[in-house]
Amino acid sequence: MTGTAQVAVGGRARARTWRPSPYAVVGTGFWLLLAVVAWHTPIASDFGQHASAVQRVADNPLHPANPLLKEPGNGSPYYSPYIVTLGLTARLTGAAGWQMVRWCGPLNLALLVVGVGAYARTLSHRRTAPVYALLAFTLLWGPEAKEWSGFCGVWSLTRGASYPSTFAVGLAFLLWAWTDRLARRGGTAWEYAGLGAAAGVLLLVHPITALAATVGIAATVAGRQRGWSREVAGMWAVCGTAAVVVAAAWPYFDVFALAGDTTVDEVHRRLYIHPWQWYGLAPIGLPALAWRARRRLRDPLVLMFAADGAIAAYGWFSGHYTYGRVFALLLVPLQFALAVEVAGAPPWTRLRAVLAPTAAVVLCFALAAQVGSVVPQRWLPVATPHPQRWPDYAWVADRVPVGQVVLTDASIPMHVLPAYGLYLVAPTWPDPSTPAADRDRRWSDMTAYFAPATPAARRTAIARRYGAAWLLLPPGRPAPTPATVVATSPRTGERLLRLSR
Repeated sequence: MTGTAQVAVGGRARARTWRPSPYAVVGTGFWLLLAVVAWHTPIASDFGQHASAVQRVADNPLHPANPLLKEPGNGSPYYSPYIVTLGLTARLTGAAGWQMVRWCGPLNLALLVVGVGAYARTLSHRRTAPVYALLAFTLLWGPEAKEWSGFCGVWSLTRGASYPSTFAVGLAFLLWAWTDRLARRGGTAWEYAGLGAAAGVLLLVHPITALAATVGIAATVAGRQRGWSREVAGMWAVCGTAAVVVAAAWPYFDVFALAGDTTVDEVHRRLYIHPWQWYGLAPIGLPALAWRARRRLRDPLVLMFAADGAIAAYGWFSGHYTYGRVFALLLVPLQFALAVEVAGAPPWTRLRAVLAPTAAVVLCFALAAQVGSVVPQRWLPVATPHPQRWPDYAWVADRVPVGQVVLTDASIPMHVLPAYGLYLVAPTWPDPSTPAADRDRRWSDMTAYFAPATPAARRTAIARRYGAAWLLLPPGRPAPTPATVVATSPRTGERLLRLSR
């Protein structure tokens, strides 16, 4: 592409210099900053489980083992198209599972930035609307920054950029933009089928995000579809059928069986406990959303907010707290309505004049809550919160072969060690493919192993039952059974021991 273009004006040629859009500049800067920070963030939280799943696919693509436990992984929902694709790539390239997941961070962030821009442009033609939408979507969460998979605040993205949930959110925005175009202009049957197939992939990658994405698709169709006929209804039926066929054809697990699964409900109860701390800044967009509802009740953002709010409420009243994950996209109507209103063309309405300075003040609180995740401590006041930097366990991975079982009851290594292809005795996160009774038995056995009163014979039996050959202990804790110290962490003082046979 050349830097200038010749434009005929009044019979005379005038050179016009190409300039990037405001969103191209801001979006690129945002992507670069978050990609660098996420790349240098130590392995933590859910990273280990996803990396382990990638490694299992690389080891055995057709029948991958359980991501965390040395047992079959039949029916595990972790084996989505996202994970399987990374696993096959790892198998072809020889890369480790954790390396593949790490590389996904920049790619997922790029998808997210492109998706936010594409969807914002369906709501406003103002050049600054996508910029404000990106700022609102990544900053307007709560006054206390919180990390959760699929929640795309800046703080959360520094750790979760490489997760399947981030990919799913970026894809959801693109599907909404795609739906908007089809609803306004129509398209071929292949285009509708393509949208449905992509939605089916999204359902397999991250089902709860897919639920909120489906709400957005339905809201967009209801609010944007120009004229209904039998042909139009047939096209949308093609879209829905394609989604169901793609999801049902996936051989690794039955995604529709997850609808009533309660395995991870208790884990997600925390999403409802401190709503002000988690989501308290987003309601600044309520006046803008109400203004859109006043102008047109079938506005897609209004419909989306109402439907996602009903799903979140159902999760609370039913005790099926997993549905609380729709909060990740429930805030989008508030955030984007505010962004579009502030970006609106002059003359400014009274609402816009009030919202602009108020939003600026709220963004200051948002920056104060999240800036510590991307700016080093030495450049900020001492009181600024920063994410905890988890210790590195490469020193364990260098000594323990991939596929072996490590006995430990410490939370951090239980999350990190699977990233290097190591197995645990008890799972850090419940997997629906492992029966609840088996998970409970494993936790009971692990607790018994480290209990001082447990007889040596039972400890030996537990280690043999799960094939554990290694022991990881925190500093100061005596070895509960005869074992040989192999290495000690210079940072944490933890010790790696080889169990005696």
